[in-house]
Amino acid sequence: MGAKTGLLVYADGDVKEVLRAAPPPDPEQTAALIERLYPGWTVREGEPSSLGDGCYPRYGTTYATRLPGVDIICDQRVMLDRPSQLPAHLIEAGAGRRVILHAMHSVVDWLAFAVWEDGRLIRSLSLSPDSGVMENIGDPFPFEAAYWAGEHPVADDPGWSDEPYALPFHPLDLGEDALRALLGFILEGEPEPDDADPDDVGLLGFQLTDPSDPDEVAKHDAAVQEAVKAVEPPRRFTLRPDGSMYEIDGF
Repeated sequence: MGAKTGLLVYADGDVKEVLRAAPPPDPEQTAALIERLYPGWTVREGEPSSLGDGCYPRYGTTYATRLPGVDIICDQRVMLDRPSQLPAHLIEAGAGRRVILHAMHSVVDWLAFAVWEDGRLIRSLSLSPDSGVMENIGDPFPFEAAYWAGEHPVADDPGWSDEPYALPFHPLDLGEDALRALLGFILEGEPEPDDADPDDVGLLGFQLTDPSDPDEVAKHDAAVQEAVKAVEPPRRFTLRPDGSMYEIDGF
């Protein structure tokens, strides 16, 4: 599993049906959406992408499109440990609509998603094995039930770790089901016949600069580089004949 998302979607109805028949993005309407959600920001046009490739853009890059009844924003800035803290103006922009946030990062097995109905938060969940459940607001959706009931446990792998997985299910597995249930597509796994194909949904690209923090992207990139330096050296493993794993020295 290696999927990552930073998605914010505004919807009037069934997202899947809109995505299955998505027209090419309209430059004027999409630019107006960006201006509305990032008022006063410096905007430069970037390269286009697709929902399949652009749902986790590089920090500082935003992908977007306006479709009939659905607006899509892809931006790492919406990847919040506590989705309930999404800036108020982004929620207010969805007045009278459903607002869906979906954020996932495979490197740390983190998932967060949230749904607002006409400005009211009805569900928010954020969890990872390292941090546990960071936010759990509202009643679980039906697609969550089997996970909380223990029907999708993570199998122990003694060759990888002596400790059991820290959560009763894998967040990325739930993340894919959340994508399908809330947005009508998946990124990994076997698609169903009526799933939308995210690679068929075009997005326009923008480079955005926050006037209140013009060095935001550079500071973010520097922090990432520092974090990478602090990580322990990579380790290499191979399989024994019995299927267990052991570490190879001298990487």
